[in-house]
Amino acid sequence: MVLDTDAYNEIDDQFAIVHAVLSADRARLEAINAAPFRNPQTAPGDGMRQSYEEIHRVLDVLGHTGTPVLEGATDWLTDGTVDAPSPATRDLIERARSGGDEPLYIVTIGAPTNVSAALLVAPDIVERVVVVWLGGNSFSWPTAREFNLEQDLRASRVLFDSGVALVHVPCFNGADHLSTTRAEIEQYVRPAGKAGQFLAERYAGHVEDRPGVSKVIWDLAATAWLLEPSWTTSVLTPSPVLTDQLTWSRDAGRHLVSEVTYVKRDPIFSDLFRRLEEHAAGGL
Repeated sequence: MVLDTDAYNEIDDQFAIVHAVLSADRARLEAINAAPFRNPQTAPGDGMRQSYEEIHRVLDVLGHTGTPVLEGATDWLTDGTVDAPSPATRDLIERARSGGDEPLYIVTIGAPTNVSAALLVAPDIVERVVVVWLGGNSFSWPTAREFNLEQDLRASRVLFDSGVALVHVPCFNGADHLSTTRAEIEQYVRPAGKAGQFLAERYAGHVEDRPGVSKVIWDLAATAWLLEPSWTTSVLTPSPVLTDQLTWSRDAGRHLVSEVTYVKRDPIFSDLFRRLEEHAAGGL
């Protein structure tokens, strides 16, 4: 697998990176790509560079610095042309083409700019990759509007229109089941070595400490789909059309994609907590 992440945008990406790195017995993490993001203080290119630095920080606290980390796009796709593919996009194409009989699984947990650029530059890899994307909401939700999807609308449309084998992990009515609390983080994550303390500090710095408050760790849903099939349920359905109004339009004649319809919270967090504890027991 390759993980494509806007790691500095929020705190859930860090949890997903840690889970992927510590799950080498289930999936081989070959590279991590930095994805762009934008907020009122940050342009897409700055967001990508901040994510690149955050990925390295996560790998450092894990004591796992051998995984390649590549810089991604510095701006969104516009007219569907890619004049200068980013290092991340070039690497995705190379890995897809050299992967032998097995597909390359690309788990993307931000705006899909790097991945969609690869599909546009090298359409032949459509037959050689499986894209697992956390973005938008379920196809039955009244709106597709969601941060990962609407930042780069062109790139999001490429995923649904290209014919690539796509696993769509919706935010609402899907990944939103993955909620945790400060109490749970303090009990099961903070004691787990440097990585646990790092994640706990990220959580504490982002989530208000008062009764009844929880936080969804969205991105764990995407890595979970790949790490253990029993943790999610999915259905095959015709790929929707993403409209200008950010709604889903359905056409039964379009190619099929897989949509995750349920995410099992407890076994996912249980596995993450166990792996963190085992990693800390190794002295890290």
